[in-house]
Amino acid sequence: MLIGVPPILGPDLLAALRAMGHGDEIALVDANYPALEHARRLLRADGHGVIPLLDAILQVLPIDDYVPEALFRAAPGGDPSRADPVHEEMAEVCRMRAPGMALVALAGPAFYERVRRAHVVLATGERRLYANIILRKGVIHPDGRARQ
Repeated sequence: MLIGVPPILGPDLLAALRAMGHGDEIALVDANYPALEHARRLLRADGHGVIPLLDAILQVLPIDDYVPEALFRAAPGGDPSRADPVHEEMAEVCRMRAPGMALVALAGPAFYERVRRAHVVLATGERRLYANIILRKGVIHPDGRARQ
């Protein structure tokens, strides 16, 4: 256990987050996602939902503010205009932990390709469909701030 680090973040996940560089991405995917097939590096968080993991990760991972888009979610049925309740929950966590950053919906092929390029894929135990999100890591500035 560590002070100030959410306990849901295990040692392998913390090591992966620490190893990521500016611009690297982590994909949090639901239990139905073909994670083993798409991942260059696969970590598992079976038994944990995507929302608690997202909230915990965003407490320690700076989001890239040098690009216009750094947060991406899956689009239900390939329709970026649709948002299921899980996507509304994701958006709320992102508003709280990464204020000012938009959560962009990506349709199937674009989302899948981005996951395949991710630094790491975290397979969650989330059972809701399309409960997938990608986070692009930013920088921590010399003064210790994550955002300018």
